[in-house]
Amino acid sequence: MTWADMPWVGFDLETTGVEPEVDRIVTAAVVSYDGGRPARVQAWVSDAGGVEIPPGATAIHGYTTEAAREAGRPAAEVVAEVTAALAEACEAGRPLVVMNAAFDLTMIETEADRYGLRSLFGSSVPCVLDPKVLDKQVDRYRRGKRRLEDLCAHWAVPHGSAHDAVADAVAACAVTTAILDEHPELKGLPLDELHERQARWYADQQEGLRGYFESTPHKRHLAASVRTDWPIVPARPGFGGLGS
Repeated sequence: MTWADMPWVGFDLETTGVEPEVDRIVTAAVVSYDGGRPARVQAWVSDAGGVEIPPGATAIHGYTTEAAREAGRPAAEVVAEVTAALAEACEAGRPLVVMNAAFDLTMIETEADRYGLRSLFGSSVPCVLDPKVLDKQVDRYRRGKRRLEDLCAHWAVPHGSAHDAVADAVAACAVTTAILDEHPELKGLPLDELHERQARWYADQQEGLRGYFESTPHKRHLAASVRTDWPIVPARPGFGGLGS
């Protein structure tokens, strides 16, 4: 049995915003994906660490500040359980499937550090499959957006409910399966090598995005915000490091 045949672990977060260094987790899902279906589902609702959930975030995932505080558990407990579930998967040698991994994994690392919890990256780097990176690499010139719902449409993958953490984690696994089935040469690579290749591909993809911004007058201001690190982004100067 190769890594492509073993159960994978899908991971997804819904959050208070788009800055992983400062925003907080609202919902999380860790899904064991085996044989083309979810075999085990773990889901959490957090109280968002007591911070306010902006209306824009509520419009995406549906949780208001009041709803998260009523339904959610203390953020530190949620982060500890999510991190433990991911660490268990990594220790078993299972790949983590994470759409836009540089956001979700940076977020969970920041939250773990915030509460003094175990880091996934303390002793080793998990092997990650990121359908966004893979899709861009195998079909780099395709026009259009590459959000998860767009990838599901392109790869003919059902998507239960966009911005539901469980549905998104399952969909990310299904899209990754479709990409690897279409490109079996990727499945033939050792998992750690495919992980390293994705890191290089992501850096190249982001450099291309930066170049586009720099060459587009009304978008030049966005170039400085483009990051090339994957699957975790180091804290930017002024954010005080992870856990700020």
